[in-house]
Amino acid sequence: MKNTPERPPLVAILGNPNTGKSTIFNALTGLRQRIGNYPGVTISKTSGSLKISGVGRVELLDLPGLYSLAAASLDERIVIDALCGRLPGTPIPDALVCVADATNLRRHLFLVLQAAELGIPLMLVLNHADIVEKRGIRIDAALLSRRLGGIPVALVSARRGGALDDVRDGIAKLILEKPRMEPLTWKPCVAEALQILDDGLARETSAKVGQPCPLSGAELQRLLFDTATPVLDHVPCPAETIQRLIRAARELVRRGGYNPLAAESVLHYERIASVLKDAVTDDPGVTALTRSIDRVLLHRVFGALIFFALMVVVFLAVFSLASIPQDWIGAGVDWLKDAAGGALEGSPVLQSLATDGIIAGVGAFLVFLPQILILFFFIALLEDSGYMARAAFLMDKLFAWCGLNGKCFVPMLSGYACAVPGVLATRTIEDPKARLATIFLVPFMSCSARLPVYTLMIAAFVTPLCGEFYGGLAMLAMYLAGLAVAVPAAWVLTRFVLKTRPQPFLLELPRYEMPKPHDVLWRVWQSGFEFVKRAGTIIFAITVIVWALLYFPHDDAVEEQVKKEFAAEQAQEAGKTPAAVATAATAPVAVEGAAAAEAPADDADDAAKAEADALKHRTEAAHIGNSYLGRFGKFAQPIFAPAGFDWKITIGILASFPAREVIVSTLGITYSLGGEVEADDADLKTSLAKSVWADGVNVGKPIFTLPVVFGIMLFFALCSQCGATLSVIAKEAGWRWAAASFVFMTTLAWVAAVACFQIGSLLT
Repeated sequence: MKNTPERPPLVAILGNPNTGKSTIFNALTGLRQRIGNYPGVTISKTSGSLKISGVGRVELLDLPGLYSLAAASLDERIVIDALCGRLPGTPIPDALVCVADATNLRRHLFLVLQAAELGIPLMLVLNHADIVEKRGIRIDAALLSRRLGGIPVALVSARRGGALDDVRDGIAKLILEKPRMEPLTWKPCVAEALQILDDGLARETSAKVGQPCPLSGAELQRLLFDTATPVLDHVPCPAETIQRLIRAARELVRRGGYNPLAAESVLHYERIASVLKDAVTDDPGVTALTRSIDRVLLHRVFGALIFFALMVVVFLAVFSLASIPQDWIGAGVDWLKDAAGGALEGSPVLQSLATDGIIAGVGAFLVFLPQILILFFFIALLEDSGYMARAAFLMDKLFAWCGLNGKCFVPMLSGYACAVPGVLATRTIEDPKARLATIFLVPFMSCSARLPVYTLMIAAFVTPLCGEFYGGLAMLAMYLAGLAVAVPAAWVLTRFVLKTRPQPFLLELPRYEMPKPHDVLWRVWQSGFEFVKRAGTIIFAITVIVWALLYFPHDDAVEEQVKKEFAAEQAQEAGKTPAAVATAATAPVAVEGAAAAEAPADDADDAAKAEADALKHRTEAAHIGNSYLGRFGKFAQPIFAPAGFDWKITIGILASFPAREVIVSTLGITYSLGGEVEADDADLKTSLAKSVWADGVNVGKPIFTLPVVFGIMLFFALCSQCGATLSVIAKEAGWRWAAASFVFMTTLAWVAAVACFQIGSLLT
């Protein structure tokens, strides 16, 4: 593209995240920067200008960081569109400045070689020269330049501002001489496959609009190599035609002896190895130390034991250390509830909205934050130290048979503490299909929110009947139930739904390093902020909606009826005459508000206080039973009847959608004990044990038999009864995957609960 006097040369800065490209951009442009958004999206666009002797003014564009040109996220697609000139107001760059981490060239050159396929003049900037010198790494920039086709290569330290003049000189050479890196020479089978795509698309588009194939060579490679078809809105060709051409081209690559989804990586890394040979030399002492450590950490036995020991530490940290700040958050939420409740005492609706809706909604997602921060702290440590790649290598064989890879283990293990950070941890998985499968499987792991359900049911029914030993076995069985289902589900999902093919697990083993505190803390901060920003709003909305369904219609007639029945019962217990009972039933009772009774005065006796609390709790239970969610629970109870669940259990299941552990407090309310009860509350366990069927063929029989108890635990072990998890899945994989997860897991949980009850009832 020729430059016009009106438009200065456009130079785009490209690179992996955290390579220092933005630091170089800032150093080159100084205060001559402009920040806005790309057309139609909220991705920030940073541009600036600088003056170079002999060239004049040059426009610089700082592109979002990405690992490859296989665009998956929105910001990655923005980069592709910017490089191809498909963004309004952004022409195709006249040159590229590719920034790479000089301490890890083998990985970073992959993106550079992909960029060479675009045919745009480019230079290579090797950042972190100071760290290279400190580690004893020797880099021959002149030799690298010759092997890469004579493009400019500059070794700089952006943090210290060293050698930036070399970058300016390189940009001047790009503008004046336009040196281009020679692209990779593809194997015959790959070259022929790309030609099939080119000819097929040219034939289809020319037949429709009279134009040749609208895709560049780099875009054709994305069609051939990427697991997900790129967005091709600019191609006037039916999607089924594109898919047919892709299948034919990939079959040709497969017949040539390469996996089409791994061929690009294999061939590019072969070239990278030849380019770096003798041009980059590590310190022999450091290399020997790395190999010695790897002999232990990658050992089939000792390496696996060390890895599992580390995972136990991570799991216990997420599970136990998070409980301290979670308690602080819970105490803060309770304090806010009390304060808001006192301030809004005169308005029951606003009081309940503020305490049980808004404040509870905020607490519903903030309570996950400590676990997320702790998990990503350990993930950042393991990744930055270089150990995470070794762990993925160790675990790959364990997961390969079911279509996953070694990087899937950490998110799944994290799911035992909380599925929310587990789903977020799948971002470390590069393979998009393996990531989707892992996101789908993480909720099967029994998170800490399920523990109160297990604790209540086992303590109330299993242990008293079978003893502590079998109670412990029951707890272990519940934790293994999700894993037992998740592994075969992964095989079915990857084999028949995602249809992934076995492919080599390509993984570079980076150098061992001491994690930088600034980088670790920054990643932890980003993870926490993104969770609050992206998932917090949805979790908050779900909590408020469930509150409204549990509160309305708040009919005063329900409260009056409870008062009459309660007064009549109290009179009967006192042995009064029928006339006195009738008088007591119509007498006022010392309660205030639709769902609460004021505590008696300080000088009242304990019996009066207990009486007031009992009335309050019974009123709360009556309001829940009459609420929209309570009515729906009674309406939906026949669906759960085959599992032996009554309407109170059904309401508990529905009300616990924001968080599974809510079923404990919901059962406490429906059994007139109040929402403050805990899983180990003796009164709650007694009330559940004494509950009997009031109607139907089972009238007078216990509701909570062992088959029902195990059915409830199995349902919660397998169901997707967590609004926070579903909202995060929706943000990470889309609402279709969130809906599929909910439908599949809930259906599976219902089938397991029904089977447990029906078979258990026959056996007992």
